[in-house]
Amino acid sequence: MLADLGRWCARRRWPVLGTWLVLIVAGLVLGGQVFDRLTTTDGLRPDAESQLADRRVGELQPEGPMIVAVVGGRDVYDPALVADVSAVTAEIRGLDGVAEVEDLYGAPGGRIGADNRSSLIRVELSPGLPDDRRERAEDAVAAALHRIDAPEVLVSGEKLAERAFAEQAMADAALGESVALVVLLAVLVLILGGFVAGLIPLAAALATVTVTLLGLYGLTALTGVSQFTVNVVTLLGIGLAVDYALLVMARFREEREADPGVPVADLLARTTATAGRTVLISGLAVAATMFGLSAFAEPLLGAMALGGAVAVLLGTVAGLTAVPALIAVAHRRIKSPRPSRRSLLPRLAALAQNRPGPVAFAVAAGLVVLSLPFLFAVDLENSDARALPASSEARRLHEAVQRDFSGGQADPIVVVVDADPADAAVRDFMDRINRLEGVVRVQPRPDITAPAAVIDVTPEGRDSREVVRAIRATDPPFPVLVGGAAAELADYTDSVAGRFPIALLIVVLATTVLLFVLTGSVAIPLKALLMNALTLLATLGTLVVVFQWGVGDAVLGFDSWGAIDVTTPVLLFVFVFGLSMDYQVFLLARIREEGDVRGGIEKSGPVVTAAALCIGVVFLGFLLGDLIAVKEIGFAMAVALLLDVTVVRGLLLPALMSLLGEWNWWAPAPLRRWHRRWFAPAPPVEHGAGALVGQRR
Repeated sequence: MLADLGRWCARRRWPVLGTWLVLIVAGLVLGGQVFDRLTTTDGLRPDAESQLADRRVGELQPEGPMIVAVVGGRDVYDPALVADVSAVTAEIRGLDGVAEVEDLYGAPGGRIGADNRSSLIRVELSPGLPDDRRERAEDAVAAALHRIDAPEVLVSGEKLAERAFAEQAMADAALGESVALVVLLAVLVLILGGFVAGLIPLAAALATVTVTLLGLYGLTALTGVSQFTVNVVTLLGIGLAVDYALLVMARFREEREADPGVPVADLLARTTATAGRTVLISGLAVAATMFGLSAFAEPLLGAMALGGAVAVLLGTVAGLTAVPALIAVAHRRIKSPRPSRRSLLPRLAALAQNRPGPVAFAVAAGLVVLSLPFLFAVDLENSDARALPASSEARRLHEAVQRDFSGGQADPIVVVVDADPADAAVRDFMDRINRLEGVVRVQPRPDITAPAAVIDVTPEGRDSREVVRAIRATDPPFPVLVGGAAAELADYTDSVAGRFPIALLIVVLATTVLLFVLTGSVAIPLKALLMNALTLLATLGTLVVVFQWGVGDAVLGFDSWGAIDVTTPVLLFVFVFGLSMDYQVFLLARIREEGDVRGGIEKSGPVVTAAALCIGVVFLGFLLGDLIAVKEIGFAMAVALLLDVTVVRGLLLPALMSLLGEWNWWAPAPLRRWHRRWFAPAPPVEHGAGALVGQRR
């Protein structure tokens, strides 16, 4: 079937390319509109307790968006400053959409910073303002506050920080993708030996991205799509499309070199029958891991799952249709591969096969050591203004408020009690909270008119998730909701931990089934899962060292905020497993075809190395931006690729295959018969010199 597809695409190259051109134009016209429909996607599902608590607080004590300013660097009681601030705040009180203004001089609630040279101004906007009106009010308030004559005036707020994050994400995407594409083209020209040949993978990548944007545009009708989703999904689509195009082109050049007189349609039929099958299985495997994200109930992860699956499947379709059609058009401009010395992977494989036991132990032990920082020292936090660049006004304001006005204390835990606060049971409940370990202060909010109470609980340390769980475990005889930043983090981590087995089951089943289809073995999928897990854990450990501990942060152009974004490990679980499966399939398909580990790596090693280099360039584009959460993904994926295509595929894979011998191809007899019936068997294995493993029959 795949051979017929390759032949059909070659013979009908212009209709195929015309169809893709129509899709690309639609993607540019309609898909480009996705940027006008991007939203700040919630990290938590709406029925999480912290979200319910937040909405209940809004009902009991309606409060509009808040804008905060720190005025510093000058004596707070300087008469000129007092007059200036008073005039500006009076002006702000008259602005459309402003509900209340608090400052040190004209209203209660103003505060002096710990340095005695700064004061806090809080501006509350009217609740329920439409987005456009709210943004105009925010801009007007910020402009007025910036006119205060002081050495330092920092202005931000939750909504302003969200806008800063969105603008930074778009700027990072434009910079990262444009630079990555230019560098990628240069790398492809060098690898493939010509400009036209180098354009083919890039054309497949651009087709994948534009049509993916069209898919994301449709997805916005079903769910929120964030800037972060677009950044990650589009770069993932570029990387995989280039990978698949390189594999198909390498196999085409190999087939043409073996039979130079065969018509191009027949050569492409052979190519898609072999490399196309690998592309199909790899694409399905990576898409299945993307769908694994859908097991998590959080909206951000759900949008990422759907968007990622769309990008992967489109990259696969492009590799099976657009790339053969482009090769058929430009095959005379595609040069034959230059003879070269043995590449890195075969050299590593030879080393591993000569001493498989020590090599397997050393590599596994090294990867476990790299994973230790993640297993025992990771600090997962929700990204806030600290994820913005150090020069960002929103981040500088956040740090100033924490340092000079909050004493470094964590945000309060918000407890909502739906009962009369005068009841003895409510007072007993508050007393129990006050006696909990890690609680510094319990303070009910005034002016709650309903028979309910909103209680701010100040925790002792920065990580107050255990206090949240302790409050929830008190089980009072009336309805209680616990919210706040710590509760949101606790809800997220508990939800992810609870649903992780389902996501893992999806990934394990997809990996096992697809690798069994490819190899007819049950042992190989289990071994692949083990190697992928080691790669993932080692990558996460390295991420903790660099981004949480700050080792080398200056080199990468960021200031560590002492934690890892809580969504990053989940995304990396899917991305690393998916891309590791990509290269696993590339190598195993050729090993099975050649019947020899070293021979299979010899043939597929250059393609895997080139693909990893290209997708590494794409993910390194993440590092050019300033958002730390995006940098985390780019850095981690680059590390994962480096580990995967060197020590894991070059050393651990051949070492384990040498140790297992014929057991590599073991499967229960009924499954072996089923595989032989429905899937083409591998070519006969030659047990000559240099042959390592055979297929168990």
